[in-house]
Amino acid sequence: MNSMNRRSALLAGLGVAGAGALAACSGSSSTPALISPSGPAVTAADKKRTKTGRTHALTLTAAQAMVDLGAGITARTWTFSGRLPGKAVRVSTGDTLAATLSNQLPNQATTSIHWHGIALRNDMDGAPPATQSAVRAGRNFTYRFTADAPGTYFFHPHVGVQLDRGLYAPLIVEDPREPLSYDEEWVVVLDDWLDGVTGTPDEAFAELRQGMGGMHMGEFMLMGARSPLLGGDAGDVRYPHHLINGRVPADPDVLRTKPGKRVRLRLINAGGDTAYRVALGGHRLTLTHTDGFPIRHQQVDAVLIGMGERYDALVTLDDGVFPLVALAEGKNATGMALVRTGSGGPPKPTTRPKELDGKIMTASELRAADDVRLTPKRTDQVHRIELTGGMMTYNWAVNGKRFDMNNPAADPITVEEGRRVRLDFVNGTTMWHPMHLHGHTYQLGSGGPRKDTAIVLPRRTLSVFFDADNPGQWMLHCHNAYHGEAGMMALVAYQS
Repeated sequence: MNSMNRRSALLAGLGVAGAGALAACSGSSSTPALISPSGPAVTAADKKRTKTGRTHALTLTAAQAMVDLGAGITARTWTFSGRLPGKAVRVSTGDTLAATLSNQLPNQATTSIHWHGIALRNDMDGAPPATQSAVRAGRNFTYRFTADAPGTYFFHPHVGVQLDRGLYAPLIVEDPREPLSYDEEWVVVLDDWLDGVTGTPDEAFAELRQGMGGMHMGEFMLMGARSPLLGGDAGDVRYPHHLINGRVPADPDVLRTKPGKRVRLRLINAGGDTAYRVALGGHRLTLTHTDGFPIRHQQVDAVLIGMGERYDALVTLDDGVFPLVALAEGKNATGMALVRTGSGGPPKPTTRPKELDGKIMTASELRAADDVRLTPKRTDQVHRIELTGGMMTYNWAVNGKRFDMNNPAADPITVEEGRRVRLDFVNGTTMWHPMHLHGHTYQLGSGGPRKDTAIVLPRRTLSVFFDADNPGQWMLHCHNAYHGEAGMMALVAYQS
């Protein structure tokens, strides 16, 4: 599919406040002059980033591949360099990444790479059509930017529903002054999978776009997925498999180590339509970070992770074989990997450890670490971001308007550099939405965690704060691949 990714062009419109007063608006009749994604303000902001002078160069080839999901299950899909997930990219804080995307996809498909969660320079954000034209088949494009904030991130396309194929991989920005103490690290990528098994994401989206009104049940639409944690309806899409690190539960990925080892888990939800409740059988997890930023440590049995969210956790391992289970919230299915520190047979693929029903942590219950909490400051601009639409006609939108991919800056949410901005996500729908803002992290409430993606529950309002310190034009959208592509996105743009 060579349509642009509506999901990536998100709900980024902020109204401009008058001097000394708060304003709440979602655009104006006359479009203000906006800062260009490659303009001098973007260059000036980029020069302020702390740089090591080191450059990591690599090529990421997007192409069709046959992948082995385990247990004799194969799927023809699209991947980066033939791997699922793609090979993790690791840099140190302040390093420059020079990543060349080589588009070798079939059927003249265009694509891009969005560096999810990284506050990078705007013209490298990989979000067509706002920051670049999508990369055409047979062409290359080099993304060059400085990663100046340590943390757990990942990258994926921002065109159509390509994220729901295999085009994703972890991006780890290591802290040369790492404050955590641990022996080993395990990157854990969660994904819901249908591509090459029951059809393609494009076919799933075409079915969903018909809506529920008078439509016969097809291959992809999921009915009856319910979750109290998510406030009701848990998801739209029926997936045949749920993967951890590209493997099905019957043939899982295995971490082999020794008892007593302290392991850092980096949990990434790369799924298209599924929140996961994650637990390690026989253990409690100590949460240390979310979306790359440190939090006050919390010991939990399980953690809820929406699409696009990431969590870091520490765990000291016992002796034996233990299931790491990702419960597909509300969908009566699981993904599973194993931790093996000793002898013993593996648990059944359908095992559900008791920790899944223990103390379950969500982002709203966390607090930012003291050194990353936003400094108390007067709010300069306030924007009401209404999340609208429903399953009946599949008309997901922001402030009642579907994002216009042909004219992304037609009705921007505008902000001014140097301002403290509040976004009020007002969810008027019966479904939850993981809302992702490009190029920034925001704080949940007055002291909650710093995040770039947060779950907004149905019929609820979530207020987040950020400092407008990274000029350009940024997408704001629902990280449900199908809601975003249907139109639940907007442009948050800096005024020149």
